[in-house]
Amino acid sequence: MTDSDQLRGYWETTGAAHTFTHPLDRGLLARHISPGARILDFGCGYGRLTAELDALGYHRVIGVDPSAALVARGRAEHPGLRLERVEGPPLPYPDGEFDAALLFAVLTCLPGENAQRDTLAELARLVRPGGMLYVSDVPLQSDAHHRARYRAAEPWAEAYGTFRIEDGGVFRHQDPARLRERLSGYGFETAEELTGPVPTLDGRTVTRLQLMARRSARR
Repeated sequence: MTDSDQLRGYWETTGAAHTFTHPLDRGLLARHISPGARILDFGCGYGRLTAELDALGYHRVIGVDPSAALVARGRAEHPGLRLERVEGPPLPYPDGEFDAALLFAVLTCLPGENAQRDTLAELARLVRPGGMLYVSDVPLQSDAHHRARYRAAEPWAEAYGTFRIEDGGVFRHQDPARLRERLSGYGFETAEELTGPVPTLDGRTVTRLQLMARRSARR
């Protein structure tokens, strides 16, 4: 079984039962994305944020996720929302289809370099020039617990910051400079950046990084 097979299997079984904890910053959202925007919730899981957006008056939202189990859970918990299982990239939407996209703790769930690059490249295709990408993820942490986790994974991990949690899930915290560089490389210019504490799947607290980035009209 390949690493990608194991990753898919986790989110169809153990991972699909998790309660996600990465909160939406409503003030940051309102400053950059209007309620009438066409929004893609990329890696929507069970539609937690898709539902929150809808409750806030953002009614043109599509949530997509590769996990059949998570999408089925979302449709049961949030009937009426548009939640779709999509295995890509590529996703079945035309270039520039969306005014904005959310990428919430998705890169953390994609420890491989190719998967992260493919995801950002696809979002650069789908978000129209001048549109917004709202990224919220976990950067590298400096505490002893996380440093020990990163070191333990070094013999098998593709990138520093990768770690395994107790139930077998594999995740990766991001190098902030590298993340900013990658976003820039795909034509996203940071409009606002925030940090703050958030809870994790395993009951700890970490610092998160939020980037609201505008898609350059030049690409």
